[in-house]
Amino acid sequence: MEPWTILVIGLLILGISTPLWTTVGLLRRIGELQNASSPRHLARRAENPVTPSQVAVLIAAHNEELVISETIASALMLVPAGNIHVVSDGSSDNTADIANAAGVNCLELFPNRGKAGALAAGIEYFDLVNNYEVMLLLDADTRLTPDYLKTGLPLFTAPDVVAVAGRAKSLPDRGRRNPVARILLTYRERLYTAVQLLLKYGQASGPANVVNIVPGFASMYRTRILPEIDVAAPGLLIEDFNMTFEVHAKKLGRIEFHPSAAIAYTQDPDNLGDYVRQMRRWQLGFWQTVRRHGMHRGLFWTVLLLHIVELISASLVLILAIPIVIFSQLTDVSLLRPQDLLIGVMLPDYLLTVFAACFLRRPSMLLWGLTYPLMRLLDSFICLATLAQAWTRTTTGTWASPTRRLQPS
Repeated sequence: MEPWTILVIGLLILGISTPLWTTVGLLRRIGELQNASSPRHLARRAENPVTPSQVAVLIAAHNEELVISETIASALMLVPAGNIHVVSDGSSDNTADIANAAGVNCLELFPNRGKAGALAAGIEYFDLVNNYEVMLLLDADTRLTPDYLKTGLPLFTAPDVVAVAGRAKSLPDRGRRNPVARILLTYRERLYTAVQLLLKYGQASGPANVVNIVPGFASMYRTRILPEIDVAAPGLLIEDFNMTFEVHAKKLGRIEFHPSAAIAYTQDPDNLGDYVRQMRRWQLGFWQTVRRHGMHRGLFWTVLLLHIVELISASLVLILAIPIVIFSQLTDVSLLRPQDLLIGVMLPDYLLTVFAACFLRRPSMLLWGLTYPLMRLLDSFICLATLAQAWTRTTTGTWASPTRRLQPS
């Protein structure tokens, strides 16, 4: 196979977006260093545009007794108890009792409305729009870093910033794990590192403003735009893609993100069954949101279209590559050789692992990274399966109890 063909395969695996937004991110970083305007520098200024007392924390929870106390505790380090609002959505365990015992506000809903419905109910019931400047959305398993608000609130300095996307990190894995758990957890860490540093940081630059998700695990919105957002749009499995698309579709303002700001930890799946269920939910929610909003004119929608094309093409390449290699070996038709697969697919993927391992200072990731192409293959099947389901099946948005585990402090 010609070298240019291998290059094309590599670009299909990594995508054009990765080098593009990495370059934009590097230029943004250079500008920040020259202007001394990074979030941590802004945090040392005399006054933030929003103070912690003006921040409402909203947590939608469904049967989260194993983890919610730690989430509330991390929020209590940053804001008073009166600023924390828990919506127990049809919980049948002690979720509401734990919230009440912690002294925070708690609304109990019956029956189960789903996360989006619970958030919409909490926003209305607690009148967050009129009582606070900023709403911080938390998942029930999220742990905020002590400087989450100190670094995150300065990103609202620009008046056109209406949302701040939190930076996700995996909760530290201190227990002894089996190999499958190690692979799943480190693979997710690689995903967070690659997406947030190589893509989202550049996409959030002022001239671009093309961030496609403000993750609901730990992100902030100006409350004044909430009446404009259809938080609980019917038929969607998840809410965060939809809320982000609403910001862009209605031109409500700019979304900010910085790797050193608004950092929080989340509990990721440590077994294959939970991983598949979570990925299916994420992917199906994305495709449902794309279907709901369609495409419009503008930079965000152009970048979104490119992302969709890359997502589908990379999935097809990963799924078809091995069968094509096998076919080529069994016949005289030389379509794809094993070495082409190694150079065009395995090598670009492993370069992402090397980057993440160096950045996170996790040398063990270099070993586990040899298995990540198999994880990407699994992701590809889920991506294409949910693409079809988004146009052929409907969902109610209600949720089943997530699988949680006790996490050492």
